[in-house]
Amino acid sequence: MNDKTYNNRAIFWICVLLLVTAAMSFSIRTGASGAIKEALLDAQMPAHSGEMIAAALGNSFLGFALSLLVISPLLDVFGAKRVILFSSACFIIGPALILWSPSGGDITSVYRLLTIGMVVCGFGWGAMEASVNPITAALYPDDKTHRLNVLHAWWPAGIVIGGLSSVLFFNQLDLGWQALIALIPIPAIVCGLWAMTQTFPKTESTTMGVPFKSMLAEPFKRPGFWVFPAIMFLTATAELAPGSWVDIALTQTAGMPGILVLVYVSAIMFVMRHFAGALEKRFSDIGLLWFCAIPAAIGLYLLSLANSPATALVAATLWAFGVCFMWPTMLAAVARRYPRSGPWGIGIVGFAAAMAIYFVLPEIGKIYDKAKLDKAGGEAAFAAMQPGPELQTVLGYAAQESFQVIALVPLALFFIFGVLWFFERKRKG
Repeated sequence: MNDKTYNNRAIFWICVLLLVTAAMSFSIRTGASGAIKEALLDAQMPAHSGEMIAAALGNSFLGFALSLLVISPLLDVFGAKRVILFSSACFIIGPALILWSPSGGDITSVYRLLTIGMVVCGFGWGAMEASVNPITAALYPDDKTHRLNVLHAWWPAGIVIGGLSSVLFFNQLDLGWQALIALIPIPAIVCGLWAMTQTFPKTESTTMGVPFKSMLAEPFKRPGFWVFPAIMFLTATAELAPGSWVDIALTQTAGMPGILVLVYVSAIMFVMRHFAGALEKRFSDIGLLWFCAIPAAIGLYLLSLANSPATALVAATLWAFGVCFMWPTMLAAVARRYPRSGPWGIGIVGFAAAMAIYFVLPEIGKIYDKAKLDKAGGEAAFAAMQPGPELQTVLGYAAQESFQVIALVPLALFFIFGVLWFFERKRKG
Protein backbone atom coordinates (compact mmCIF):
# COMPACT_ATOMS: atom_id res chain seq x y z
CA MET A 1 0.00 0.00 0.00
CA ASN A 2 2.67 2.50 -1.01
CA ASP A 3 0.71 4.01 -3.88
CA LYS A 4 1.87 7.63 -4.20
CA THR A 5 -1.34 8.80 -5.89
CA TYR A 6 -3.07 9.31 -2.55
CA ASN A 7 -2.18 10.82 0.80
CA ASN A 8 -2.68 8.26 3.59
CA ARG A 9 -2.69 10.84 6.36
CA ALA A 10 -5.17 13.19 4.70
CA ILE A 11 -7.53 10.38 3.75
CA PHE A 12 -7.45 8.91 7.25
CA TRP A 13 -8.36 12.29 8.75
CA ILE A 14 -11.16 12.77 6.23
CA CYS A 15 -12.49 9.42 7.43
CA VAL A 16 -12.15 10.65 11.02
CA LEU A 17 -14.02 13.88 10.25
CA LEU A 18 -16.87 12.05 8.54
CA LEU A 19 -17.13 9.64 11.47
CA VAL A 20 -17.15 12.60 13.89
CA THR A 21 -19.97 14.14 11.83
CA ALA A 22 -22.01 10.93 12.08
CA ALA A 23 -21.33 10.73 15.83
CA MET A 24 -22.32 14.37 16.36
CA SER A 25 -25.50 13.72 14.40
CA PHE A 26 -26.28 10.68 16.58
CA SER A 27 -25.48 12.52 19.81
CA ILE A 28 -27.36 15.69 18.88
CA ARG A 29 -30.44 13.74 17.77
CA THR A 30 -30.29 11.85 21.08
CA GLY A 31 -29.78 15.05 23.07
CA ALA A 32 -32.64 16.78 21.27
CA SER A 33 -34.98 13.77 21.39
CA GLY A 34 -36.59 14.70 24.70
CA ALA A 35 -37.23 18.27 23.54
CA ILE A 36 -38.54 17.06 20.17
CA LYS A 37 -40.86 14.60 21.92
CA GLU A 38 -42.15 17.34 24.20
CA ALA A 39 -42.58 19.90 21.42
CA LEU A 40 -44.07 17.72 18.68
CA LEU A 41 -45.53 14.54 20.20
CA ASP A 42 -46.47 14.83 23.89
CA ALA A 43 -49.41 17.18 23.42
CA GLN A 44 -51.11 15.19 20.66
CA MET A 45 -50.03 11.60 21.46
CA PRO A 46 -49.19 11.55 25.20
CA ALA A 47 -49.74 7.81 25.75
CA HIS A 48 -47.54 6.73 22.84
CA SER A 49 -44.98 9.53 22.55
CA GLY A 50 -42.20 7.35 23.99
CA GLU A 51 -42.74 4.66 21.38
CA MET A 52 -43.05 7.28 18.61
CA ILE A 53 -39.80 9.10 19.40
CA ALA A 54 -38.01 5.77 19.84
CA ALA A 55 -39.31 4.63 16.44
CA ALA A 56 -38.23 7.93 14.85
CA LEU A 57 -34.74 7.56 16.33
CA GLY A 58 -34.74 3.91 15.25
CA ASN A 59 -35.57 4.89 11.69
CA SER A 60 -32.16 6.51 11.36
CA PHE A 61 -30.79 3.00 11.87
CA LEU A 62 -33.04 1.74 9.07
CA GLY A 63 -31.50 4.31 6.74
CA PHE A 64 -28.09 3.31 8.09
CA ALA A 65 -28.75 -0.38 7.38
CA LEU A 66 -30.13 0.11 3.86
CA SER A 67 -27.40 2.43 2.60
CA LEU A 68 -24.70 0.26 4.20
CA LEU A 69 -26.05 -2.89 2.55
CA VAL A 70 -26.32 -1.28 -0.90
CA ILE A 71 -23.07 0.70 -0.88
CA SER A 72 -20.72 -1.84 0.75
CA PRO A 73 -20.38 -4.28 -2.18
CA LEU A 74 -20.37 -1.43 -4.71
CA LEU A 75 -17.89 0.85 -2.95
CA ASP A 76 -15.22 0.49 -5.64
CA VAL A 77 -17.87 0.79 -8.36
CA PHE A 78 -19.19 4.08 -6.97
CA GLY A 79 -15.77 5.21 -5.81
CA ALA A 80 -14.94 6.06 -2.20
CA LYS A 81 -14.88 9.79 -2.92
CA ARG A 82 -18.44 9.80 -4.28
CA VAL A 83 -19.68 7.79 -1.31
CA ILE A 84 -18.06 10.20 1.15
CA LEU A 85 -19.60 13.16 -0.71
CA PHE A 86 -23.01 11.42 -0.63
CA SER A 87 -22.64 10.88 3.11
CA SER A 88 -21.76 14.54 3.65
CA ALA A 89 -24.81 15.62 1.62
CA CYS A 90 -27.10 13.43 3.72
CA PHE A 91 -25.88 15.12 6.90
CA ILE A 92 -26.98 18.41 5.35
CA ILE A 93 -30.35 17.33 3.92
CA GLY A 94 -31.46 15.12 6.84
CA PRO A 95 -31.21 17.83 9.52
CA ALA A 96 -32.94 20.27 7.16
CA LEU A 97 -35.93 17.92 6.95
CA ILE A 98 -36.02 17.52 10.75
CA LEU A 99 -36.00 21.31 11.11
CA TRP A 100 -38.83 21.54 8.58
CA SER A 101 -41.01 18.95 10.34
CA PRO A 102 -42.94 21.33 12.71
CA SER A 103 -44.35 23.11 9.65
CA GLY A 104 -46.06 19.89 8.52
CA GLY A 105 -49.34 20.88 10.17
CA ASP A 106 -51.17 17.81 11.46
CA ILE A 107 -49.39 15.20 13.58
CA THR A 108 -49.22 12.68 10.70
CA SER A 109 -47.37 15.10 8.42
CA VAL A 110 -45.12 16.34 11.23
CA TYR A 111 -44.15 12.80 12.18
CA ARG A 112 -43.62 11.82 8.53
CA LEU A 113 -41.15 14.69 7.95
CA LEU A 114 -39.38 13.93 11.22
CA THR A 115 -39.06 10.27 10.25
CA ILE A 116 -37.79 11.02 6.73
CA GLY A 117 -35.20 13.39 8.15
CA MET A 118 -34.03 10.68 10.54
CA VAL A 119 -33.84 8.14 7.68
CA VAL A 120 -31.76 10.51 5.52
CA CYS A 121 -29.36 11.08 8.43
CA GLY A 122 -29.19 7.28 8.62
CA PHE A 123 -28.31 7.12 4.92
CA GLY A 124 -25.34 9.39 5.64
CA TRP A 125 -24.33 7.26 8.60
CA GLY A 126 -24.48 4.04 6.56
CA ALA A 127 -22.50 5.57 3.70
CA MET A 128 -19.91 6.70 6.23
CA GLU A 129 -19.64 3.23 7.75
CA ALA A 130 -19.56 1.57 4.30
CA SER A 131 -16.62 3.72 3.22
CA VAL A 132 -14.35 4.65 6.13
CA ASN A 133 -13.88 1.10 7.51
CA PRO A 134 -12.74 -0.54 4.22
CA ILE A 135 -10.65 2.54 3.39
CA THR A 136 -8.85 2.33 6.74
CA ALA A 137 -8.35 -1.43 6.33
CA ALA A 138 -6.85 -0.75 2.88
CA LEU A 139 -4.57 2.00 4.18
CA TYR A 140 -3.25 -0.14 7.07
CA PRO A 141 -3.60 -3.83 6.08
CA ASP A 142 -1.14 -5.06 8.73
CA ASP A 143 -2.55 -3.06 11.64
CA LYS A 144 -6.32 -3.33 11.30
CA THR A 145 -7.42 -3.74 14.93
CA HIS A 146 -5.35 -0.80 16.17
CA ARG A 147 -6.17 1.54 13.31
CA LEU A 148 -9.89 0.75 13.25
CA ASN A 149 -10.06 1.29 17.01
CA VAL A 150 -8.18 4.61 16.64
CA LEU A 151 -10.59 5.61 13.86
CA HIS A 152 -13.59 4.65 15.98
CA ALA A 153 -12.14 6.41 19.01
CA TRP A 154 -13.37 9.52 17.25
CA TRP A 155 -16.94 8.25 17.38
CA PRO A 156 -17.12 8.92 21.14
CA ALA A 157 -15.24 12.18 20.55
CA GLY A 158 -18.04 13.28 18.22
CA ILE A 159 -20.60 12.20 20.81
CA VAL A 160 -18.84 14.33 23.43
CA ILE A 161 -18.97 17.35 21.10
CA GLY A 162 -22.65 16.81 20.33
CA GLY A 163 -23.56 16.02 23.93
CA LEU A 164 -21.85 19.05 25.40
CA SER A 165 -23.45 21.18 22.70
CA SER A 166 -26.83 19.81 23.83
CA VAL A 167 -26.20 20.79 27.44
CA LEU A 168 -24.85 24.21 26.44
CA PHE A 169 -27.73 25.02 24.12
CA PHE A 170 -30.50 23.84 26.47
CA ASN A 171 -29.14 24.59 29.95
CA GLN A 172 -26.91 27.63 29.44
CA LEU A 173 -28.02 29.47 26.30
CA ASP A 174 -31.71 28.48 26.55
CA LEU A 175 -31.88 27.78 22.82
CA GLY A 176 -34.40 25.48 21.19
CA TRP A 177 -33.79 22.06 19.69
CA GLN A 178 -33.81 23.61 16.22
CA ALA A 179 -30.57 25.50 16.89
CA LEU A 180 -28.96 22.28 18.08
CA ILE A 181 -30.00 20.26 15.01
CA ALA A 182 -28.65 23.07 12.79
CA LEU A 183 -25.10 22.30 14.05
CA ILE A 184 -24.96 18.93 12.26
CA PRO A 185 -24.34 20.19 8.69
CA ILE A 186 -21.29 22.29 9.65
CA PRO A 187 -18.65 19.49 9.82
CA ALA A 188 -20.41 17.73 6.91
CA ILE A 189 -19.75 20.73 4.66
CA VAL A 190 -16.08 20.85 5.71
CA CYS A 191 -15.65 17.12 5.12
CA GLY A 192 -17.24 17.26 1.67
CA LEU A 193 -15.05 20.16 0.56
CA TRP A 194 -11.88 18.44 1.84
CA ALA A 195 -12.77 15.12 0.18
CA MET A 196 -13.08 16.88 -3.18
CA THR A 197 -9.34 17.62 -3.07
CA GLN A 198 -8.17 14.01 -2.56
CA THR A 199 -7.71 10.77 -4.50
CA PHE A 200 -8.88 7.67 -2.62
CA PRO A 201 -7.49 4.10 -2.67
CA LYS A 202 -9.27 0.95 -3.79
CA THR A 203 -10.41 -1.49 -1.12
CA GLU A 204 -8.33 -4.42 0.08
CA SER A 205 -10.24 -7.12 -1.84
CA THR A 206 -9.91 -5.18 -5.10
CA THR A 207 -6.18 -4.67 -4.48
CA MET A 208 -5.88 -8.44 -3.89
CA GLY A 209 -7.45 -9.00 -7.30
CA VAL A 210 -10.62 -10.62 -5.97
CA PRO A 211 -13.31 -10.51 -8.70
CA PHE A 212 -16.57 -8.79 -7.79
CA LYS A 213 -18.61 -12.02 -7.94
CA SER A 214 -16.06 -13.82 -5.79
CA MET A 215 -16.23 -11.05 -3.19
CA LEU A 216 -20.02 -11.36 -3.07
CA ALA A 217 -19.81 -15.15 -2.83
CA GLU A 218 -17.09 -15.25 -0.17
CA PRO A 219 -19.37 -14.98 2.92
CA PHE A 220 -21.63 -17.71 1.53
CA LYS A 221 -18.68 -20.04 0.97
CA ARG A 222 -17.52 -19.61 4.56
CA PRO A 223 -20.30 -20.67 6.97
CA GLY A 224 -18.28 -19.46 9.96
CA PHE A 225 -18.62 -15.91 8.66
CA TRP A 226 -22.30 -15.76 9.68
CA VAL A 227 -21.45 -16.09 13.34
CA PHE A 228 -20.16 -12.51 13.25
CA PRO A 229 -23.30 -10.71 11.99
CA ALA A 230 -25.28 -12.61 14.63
CA ILE A 231 -22.88 -11.49 17.36
CA MET A 232 -22.79 -7.94 15.99
CA PHE A 233 -26.59 -7.78 16.34
CA LEU A 234 -26.11 -8.26 20.08
CA THR A 235 -23.04 -6.04 20.54
CA ALA A 236 -24.78 -3.11 18.84
CA THR A 237 -27.79 -3.64 21.09
CA ALA A 238 -25.51 -3.45 24.13
CA GLU A 239 -23.76 -0.26 22.97
CA LEU A 240 -25.96 1.90 20.76
CA ALA A 241 -29.49 1.10 21.95
CA PRO A 242 -28.79 2.37 25.49
CA GLY A 243 -26.87 5.29 23.99
CA SER A 244 -29.91 6.30 21.95
CA TRP A 245 -32.26 6.02 24.93
CA VAL A 246 -30.08 7.43 27.69
CA ASP A 247 -31.30 11.05 27.53
CA ILE A 248 -34.98 10.15 27.74
CA ALA A 249 -34.50 7.48 30.43
CA LEU A 250 -31.80 8.72 32.79
CA THR A 251 -32.96 12.34 32.86
CA GLN A 252 -35.99 10.97 34.72
CA THR A 253 -34.04 9.00 37.32
CA ALA A 254 -30.49 10.28 37.84
CA GLY A 255 -31.11 13.93 38.66
CA MET A 256 -28.94 15.13 35.76
CA PRO A 257 -29.30 15.46 31.97
CA GLY A 258 -29.00 11.91 30.64
CA ILE A 259 -26.94 13.15 27.70
CA LEU A 260 -24.14 14.00 30.18
CA VAL A 261 -23.89 10.30 31.04
CA LEU A 262 -23.41 9.57 27.33
CA VAL A 263 -20.73 12.28 27.16
CA TYR A 264 -18.90 10.77 30.14
CA VAL A 265 -19.06 7.26 28.67
CA SER A 266 -17.82 8.55 25.33
CA ALA A 267 -14.83 10.30 26.89
CA ILE A 268 -13.76 6.99 28.47
CA MET A 269 -14.24 5.17 25.16
CA PHE A 270 -12.15 7.75 23.30
CA VAL A 271 -9.18 7.08 25.57
CA MET A 272 -9.57 3.31 25.83
CA ARG A 273 -9.85 2.64 22.09
CA HIS A 274 -6.28 3.83 21.61
CA PHE A 275 -5.10 0.83 23.66
CA ALA A 276 -7.04 -1.80 21.70
CA GLY A 277 -4.06 -2.85 19.58
CA ALA A 278 -1.91 -3.79 22.59
CA LEU A 279 -4.78 -5.58 24.33
CA GLU A 280 -5.68 -7.50 21.19
CA LYS A 281 -2.09 -8.72 20.85
CA ARG A 282 -2.25 -9.95 24.46
CA PHE A 283 -5.66 -11.62 24.44
CA SER A 284 -6.72 -11.90 20.74
CA ASP A 285 -9.72 -9.99 19.40
CA ILE A 286 -12.32 -12.50 20.62
CA GLY A 287 -10.59 -12.78 24.00
CA LEU A 288 -10.73 -9.01 24.38
CA LEU A 289 -14.46 -9.03 23.58
CA TRP A 290 -15.05 -11.82 26.10
CA PHE A 291 -13.43 -9.80 28.89
CA CYS A 292 -15.58 -6.79 27.99
CA ALA A 293 -18.98 -8.50 28.26
CA ILE A 294 -19.27 -8.71 32.06
CA PRO A 295 -18.63 -5.02 32.92
CA ALA A 296 -21.05 -4.12 30.12
CA ALA A 297 -23.81 -6.26 31.68
CA ILE A 298 -23.17 -5.04 35.22
CA GLY A 299 -22.96 -1.41 34.08
CA LEU A 300 -26.25 -1.55 32.18
CA TYR A 301 -28.06 -3.18 35.08
CA LEU A 302 -26.72 -0.60 37.54
CA LEU A 303 -27.74 2.21 35.15
CA SER A 304 -31.31 0.97 35.45
CA LEU A 305 -31.07 1.43 39.23
CA ALA A 306 -29.20 4.76 39.20
CA ASN A 307 -31.03 7.40 41.23
CA SER A 308 -28.38 10.11 41.53
CA PRO A 309 -25.54 11.60 39.46
CA ALA A 310 -22.97 9.63 41.49
CA THR A 311 -24.62 6.23 41.01
CA ALA A 312 -25.23 6.98 37.33
CA LEU A 313 -21.56 7.79 36.74
CA VAL A 314 -20.32 4.67 38.57
CA ALA A 315 -22.63 2.49 36.49
CA ALA A 316 -21.71 4.34 33.31
CA THR A 317 -18.00 3.74 33.97
CA LEU A 318 -18.53 -0.03 33.98
CA TRP A 319 -20.72 0.13 30.89
CA ALA A 320 -18.10 2.23 29.06
CA PHE A 321 -15.27 -0.20 29.84
CA GLY A 322 -17.50 -3.01 28.65
CA VAL A 323 -18.66 -1.66 25.31
CA CYS A 324 -15.74 0.55 24.27
CA PHE A 325 -13.97 -2.06 22.09
CA MET A 326 -16.97 -3.97 20.77
CA TRP A 327 -17.87 -2.28 17.47
CA PRO A 328 -14.40 -1.64 15.94
CA THR A 329 -12.94 -4.93 17.20
CA MET A 330 -15.82 -6.86 15.62
CA LEU A 331 -15.14 -5.12 12.30
CA ALA A 332 -11.42 -5.84 12.55
CA ALA A 333 -12.11 -9.50 13.40
CA VAL A 334 -14.15 -9.89 10.20
CA ALA A 335 -11.65 -7.97 8.05
CA ARG A 336 -8.77 -10.14 9.29
CA ARG A 337 -10.53 -13.50 9.02
CA TYR A 338 -12.30 -12.84 5.71
CA PRO A 339 -10.22 -10.31 3.73
CA ARG A 340 -11.56 -11.59 0.40
CA SER A 341 -15.05 -10.48 1.42
CA GLY A 342 -13.74 -6.90 1.39
CA PRO A 343 -16.19 -4.06 2.07
CA TRP A 344 -19.10 -6.47 1.49
CA GLY A 345 -18.17 -8.58 4.52
CA ILE A 346 -17.68 -5.53 6.72
CA GLY A 347 -20.94 -4.11 5.37
CA ILE A 348 -22.96 -7.22 6.24
CA VAL A 349 -21.73 -7.05 9.83
CA GLY A 350 -22.53 -3.34 10.04
CA PHE A 351 -25.96 -4.01 8.50
CA ALA A 352 -26.71 -6.51 11.27
CA ALA A 353 -25.74 -3.90 13.86
CA ALA A 354 -27.98 -1.25 12.32
CA MET A 355 -30.97 -3.58 12.04
CA ALA A 356 -30.50 -4.52 15.69
CA ILE A 357 -31.09 -0.94 16.78
CA TYR A 358 -33.90 -0.46 14.25
CA PHE A 359 -35.80 -3.35 15.84
CA VAL A 360 -34.70 -2.89 19.44
CA LEU A 361 -35.28 0.84 19.99
CA PRO A 362 -39.04 0.79 19.30
CA GLU A 363 -39.34 -2.22 21.60
CA ILE A 364 -37.59 -0.27 24.35
CA GLY A 365 -40.05 2.55 23.71
CA LYS A 366 -42.97 0.13 24.00
CA ILE A 367 -41.63 -1.24 27.30
CA TYR A 368 -41.24 2.34 28.55
CA ASP A 369 -44.78 3.34 27.53
CA LYS A 370 -46.36 0.17 28.96
CA ALA A 371 -44.49 0.58 32.25
CA LYS A 372 -45.50 4.22 32.67
CA LEU A 373 -49.18 3.44 31.97
CA ASP A 374 -49.14 0.45 34.33
CA LYS A 375 -47.51 2.51 37.09
CA ALA A 376 -49.95 5.39 36.58
CA GLY A 377 -52.99 3.10 36.64
CA GLY A 378 -54.00 3.34 33.00
CA GLU A 379 -53.93 5.65 30.00
CA ALA A 380 -56.57 8.05 31.34
CA ALA A 381 -54.82 8.34 34.69
CA PHE A 382 -51.48 9.05 33.02
CA ALA A 383 -53.01 11.68 30.72
CA ALA A 384 -54.49 13.45 33.76
CA MET A 385 -51.14 13.72 35.58
CA GLN A 386 -49.58 17.14 35.96
CA PRO A 387 -45.81 17.82 36.11
CA GLY A 388 -44.57 17.05 39.61
CA PRO A 389 -43.22 14.34 41.92
CA GLU A 390 -45.96 11.82 41.04
CA LEU A 391 -45.28 12.04 37.29
CA GLN A 392 -41.53 11.92 37.97
CA THR A 393 -41.98 8.68 39.92
CA VAL A 394 -43.98 7.12 37.08
CA LEU A 395 -41.46 8.09 34.41
CA GLY A 396 -38.56 6.96 36.59
CA TYR A 397 -40.13 3.53 36.99
CA ALA A 398 -40.63 3.29 33.23
CA ALA A 399 -37.00 4.23 32.59
CA GLN A 400 -35.79 1.58 35.03
CA GLU A 401 -37.89 -1.14 33.40
CA SER A 402 -36.69 -0.26 29.88
CA PHE A 403 -32.99 -0.37 30.86
CA GLN A 404 -33.10 -3.67 32.74
CA VAL A 405 -34.19 -5.55 29.62
CA ILE A 406 -31.08 -4.47 27.67
CA ALA A 407 -28.75 -5.57 30.49
CA LEU A 408 -29.43 -9.20 29.57
CA VAL A 409 -27.75 -8.80 26.17
CA PRO A 410 -24.07 -8.46 27.23
CA LEU A 411 -24.62 -11.31 29.68
CA ALA A 412 -25.49 -13.54 26.71
CA LEU A 413 -22.42 -12.19 24.88
CA PHE A 414 -20.16 -13.34 27.72
CA PHE A 415 -21.08 -16.97 27.02
CA ILE A 416 -21.02 -16.56 23.20
CA PHE A 417 -17.55 -14.96 23.13
CA GLY A 418 -16.30 -17.52 25.65
CA VAL A 419 -17.37 -20.45 23.46
CA LEU A 420 -15.96 -18.84 20.31
CA TRP A 421 -12.63 -18.04 21.99
CA PHE A 422 -12.36 -21.57 23.37
CA PHE A 423 -12.84 -23.19 19.96
CA GLU A 424 -10.47 -20.81 18.19
CA ARG A 425 -7.74 -21.40 20.78
CA LYS A 426 -8.30 -25.14 20.58
CA ARG A 427 -8.04 -25.10 16.79
CA LYS A 428 -4.83 -23.04 16.85
CA GLY A 429 -3.28 -25.05 19.67
